[in-house]
Amino acid sequence: MANEDGRVGRLAVDGPVFRDQAGRHVILRGVNLGGDCKVPWPDGGTDRPSDFSDHRTISFIGRPFPLAEADTHLARLAHWGFNCLRLLTTWEAIEHAGPGQYDADYLDYYAEICARAGRFGLHVFVDFHQDVWSRMSGGDGAPGWAFEAVGLDFRQFHRADVAHIMQAQYDYASPERRQDAYPQMSWGGNHRLPANAVMWSLFWAGKRLTPDFRIEGVNVQDYLQQAYIGCLEQVALRVRDMPHVIGFDTLNEPGLGWLGYPMNYRHVAPDAVNPVAPRVGPALTPLEGLLLLRGMTVEAPRLLRNIETGRTEITGNVTLNSDRQPVWLPGRECPFEAAGAYRLEGDGGIALREDYFQADAGGSIDVYRDGMGPFFHGVADAVRAHRKDWLLFVEIDPFAGMSGRPLPTPLPEASVNAGHWYDVRTLFFKTFDTPVGEAQAAVRDRYVRELGVVEGLADAQPGGMPTLIGEFGIPFDLDEGAAYEAWAAGERGRDVWGPHSTALGLMYDAMDRRLLNSTLWNYTASNRNDLLIGDGWNQEDLSIFSLDQLEDPADPNSGGRAVEGFCRPYAQHAGGTIRSFAFDRDTGRFELDIDALEGAQTIVYVPAIHYPDGVEVSTGGGAAEWDFDRAAQRLTIVHGEAGPTTIRGARPDAP
Repeated sequence: MANEDGRVGRLAVDGPVFRDQAGRHVILRGVNLGGDCKVPWPDGGTDRPSDFSDHRTISFIGRPFPLAEADTHLARLAHWGFNCLRLLTTWEAIEHAGPGQYDADYLDYYAEICARAGRFGLHVFVDFHQDVWSRMSGGDGAPGWAFEAVGLDFRQFHRADVAHIMQAQYDYASPERRQDAYPQMSWGGNHRLPANAVMWSLFWAGKRLTPDFRIEGVNVQDYLQQAYIGCLEQVALRVRDMPHVIGFDTLNEPGLGWLGYPMNYRHVAPDAVNPVAPRVGPALTPLEGLLLLRGMTVEAPRLLRNIETGRTEITGNVTLNSDRQPVWLPGRECPFEAAGAYRLEGDGGIALREDYFQADAGGSIDVYRDGMGPFFHGVADAVRAHRKDWLLFVEIDPFAGMSGRPLPTPLPEASVNAGHWYDVRTLFFKTFDTPVGEAQAAVRDRYVRELGVVEGLADAQPGGMPTLIGEFGIPFDLDEGAAYEAWAAGERGRDVWGPHSTALGLMYDAMDRRLLNSTLWNYTASNRNDLLIGDGWNQEDLSIFSLDQLEDPADPNSGGRAVEGFCRPYAQHAGGTIRSFAFDRDTGRFELDIDALEGAQTIVYVPAIHYPDGVEVSTGGGAAEWDFDRAAQRLTIVHGEAGPTTIRGARPDAP
């Protein structure tokens, strides 16, 4: 539970670090809650077929869990040492019924989850989540009426091949859990398809691309952004008096649409137009995407990921929209055609302005400078109208971020670099060859380098800014769910989750080396050991908790997966500034170096899972007193002198 020493109060930004109200350096080590918040409750997961016809009447109350279960889950997270939640919600959850029709009951429910998190010592920042725009276009986020407002008929997306949707392609009657019609981790290919690209292009640059396209008298860009930001404000109104709610994420993993691409550009490899590695899926040009929406048949190269190299490569061609199904609603026109981007001709079309998505009379169009930059400021202004000290957690497209694309400048004050990072090979191929010895050190060093790229996104910001890795993690269905088979066969030892624990441990080693804040992806309360279900969304299965591991409700570790990998010591609050921290899982030793302040207090989380018999502590370089609360798993050090101080911990039986 929260303590009286203010550990769960408001935080401030001090250059690259967070500070609490006592001026201590804070490390946020949290988790995303949770993966199934992307879908309605109780039966809205992608493990069930749906045509989305109920999109205006669904409810998200119960995501991430029913209120009756909240304290149990939150207590488990606090026991595991997490002090922060990236708490998911979606635009759809709040405004699914129609424009301006907010789900007050859901908003009250979400606010109550926030309030309860504070009672367990957990900071919260609000994450408005989306993936490839919406559930209706293969992901999550925006409500269905947003497509209708623009003029797209999402009921035709699958038939016209303009979106890759599990509920439309997966054969739920088949006993096969993995199916070629919906390859694992294929949902990201929707970034290449026009249902997704149209919405992002209009969201970021509708005023420049389609200045005459208005909805209810407002340009489409302003209409969409104002509706989205209006939902953020609805949450802000309900949580503004909770000091442990520290801020808002701007928008999860935003898409780019067609912005920056020539009309006939085909992204099949990193190049001068787009230096980022291409995603899987059809390599459509913007013009071909527009023609698909008009009901034209298009043939394009198809890219898949090579399991040997990890790179996406052309693997033949694919024919799309063989049924010649138009997607624009009756009586609605394509706004890009109306703006003079292209025209139909014969069985196809031609570009009238090859640089339509790249420039206009006002100059070049840059999605980061002209789209995301102003949007970040708009979000900051809107939420800070309700509480001035909220932090802004900003992120760009993760592929661009992991490639070193800088954040737009200038950012609003008190911004946090909240980019994402994954071991891409482990994520996409769902296998991890457990390294040993020098090979393990090499993997750890690679993680340190890759995280450095994401951390480096903040370098251009004047005065620096903290970095919090908003998402990282591993699939638990590695090797076709080998751990699940072992569990079902009765195995319970460390070996069941051996590869998972090693992978997570190496990731946290790298986080420690860079002193990074982070929120692990993810904790899904409804998760199952089932290759179809997983986290309840597009067969992803990255949850550190599963109902199938919950055998003893009295044991706070029960339900956990690879707990030894992610539950480990770290300095939650340092009485000064942390210089370095390292933990060796094999020996149980940790070492913390601090530039301490006289009389200040440092709190180190020391978990019983690694220290069942307590911890032996030694200090050097500065007088200090310490006390270990075994029940709270908390080591408290009071610094008697200012200056460099080293704190070492070990198991009592360590040689």
